[in-house]
Amino acid sequence: MRLLDAVRDADRTVTKQAASRIPASAGKALSGLEEAAESSKLWCGAAVLVASVGGRRGRRAAAAGVTALVVAQLVSNGVCKQVTGRRRPPKEWIPHDEVEDRPDSSSFPSGHTAAAVAFTAALAPTWPLAGAVCAVPAAAVAVERVQSGAHYPSDVAAGAVIGLAAAWLIHRAPHLLRRRLVPWRRAGA
Repeated sequence: MRLLDAVRDADRTVTKQAASRIPASAGKALSGLEEAAESSKLWCGAAVLVASVGGRRGRRAAAAGVTALVVAQLVSNGVCKQVTGRRRPPKEWIPHDEVEDRPDSSSFPSGHTAAAVAFTAALAPTWPLAGAVCAVPAAAVAVERVQSGAHYPSDVAAGAVIGLAAAWLIHRAPHLLRRRLVPWRRAGA
């Protein structure tokens, strides 16, 4: 129970500080970025760009990114949010009007963060430079979700873990399927 109490205390403290200490101009920029990331528009646009300019490598990276994004969205929004039912941070903690523009769904986990991290982490092994470029808006989206009062930091952390797991799965699935579907390869034949 001490761990859960510590997480709750950290969630409360960090949420209040993020909402009140980030300058208004930075908050507006973060809000604009979140709008672009809404419904994964930002990541789909990045996938089109990467696929267009990156040749075969870009198409592979974009396909991995979009596939991981879909898996992360299904897990975070389609499963986890449906079973947790966690309330969003209290409106009185958030001293700006962005708190009025947040969803009514469960707070846990952050689907925006899951999608951003999944796309970026799946893209990076195939095209590290594109992954590094996408990491900047992905991190900013995670910060914005706390700053706007839409999520607690633990929601964002859980979303990041889901995103990383989805990216890992997308890169490991072909190998795992080959091992299952071609059993004689395991025996060394």
